[in-house]
Amino acid sequence: MTEPSSIPAPEISEYQLGESVGYLLSRVKSTMSNLVTQRSMAELGITSQQGSILFMVASGKCLLAAELAREYGIDASAVTRLIDRLEKRGLLTRVRSNEDRRVVRLALTPDGHAIAAKMPKIFNGVLDSLLSGFTPEEVGFLKSMLRRVLINSGEHAGLTRDAASNSDSKS
Repeated sequence: MTEPSSIPAPEISEYQLGESVGYLLSRVKSTMSNLVTQRSMAELGITSQQGSILFMVASGKCLLAAELAREYGIDASAVTRLIDRLEKRGLLTRVRSNEDRRVVRLALTPDGHAIAAKMPKIFNGVLDSLLSGFTPEEVGFLKSMLRRVLINSGEHAGLTRDAASNSDSKS
């Protein structure tokens, strides 16, 4: 049995993690999520992921569990567990379609709607803090670049040229 090496391979030691766009994007996403969770837990008693799901259902963007799984890049069983927790808390319900009994849509309860309505203020507050010192033009450029990354990945649904040129808002 060999002992683990304490010397990293050249491929690892030469890689500059702090200069990796992927690493930086991942760290920004993690930081945003943690900050939103801190605020949403303190103000609403829910995590950022739960609040975000409620918001997505309220907005009509994701009305099926499969749509949430695609949007968040998580497996169906994880989405089911999240939905179960939100349903148990009385924030959303599952509604079977009258047209196709196999289809189960998600619907918010009045309490779920109330929380979803408070999420944009939390999202914007976190973004305002993180983008402090950025000019509106810089924010617009950042959004445009991120949209281009999504378009390059094939994740262009819902992205328009008009949205790519809209730079007057931080959110």
